[in-house]
Amino acid sequence: MYSHVCLGTNDFERSFSFYEALCTALGLKLRFKDQDGGGAAWQPADDDRPLLFLTKPFDGAPAMPGNGQMVAFLAESRAAVDRAHAVALAAGGHCEGLPGLRPHYHPNYYGAYVRDPDGNKLCVCCHRAE
Repeated sequence: MYSHVCLGTNDFERSFSFYEALCTALGLKLRFKDQDGGGAAWQPADDDRPLLFLTKPFDGAPAMPGNGQMVAFLAESRAAVDRAHAVALAAGGHCEGLPGLRPHYHPNYYGAYVRDPDGNKLCVCCHRAE
């Protein structure tokens, strides 16, 4: 459904370290990293899309997280959600919701929420019954 998602950063190297750890925990691979710190992208291990881009804003203005915006990563299991949440916190993220079932979404929804170092809200979730 999506070609790519782009997240802005004000400190590329700090955010790159965060996303490199999180994406590795989720089984995503680095597609590229600009040598000048201008951007990076990750992709599924077995496909070339969708991409997650990390970049400084093109217009040179500060990157700012939106209110009500969130990127959700699909995990293969509840254990993978737990691991990704722990990795994100260890890499400089801030907890926005501990891993757990959210039956008000649907009976098998298991998710965790973090803010990246720039304040972007992220979710890691699994929809499988375990």
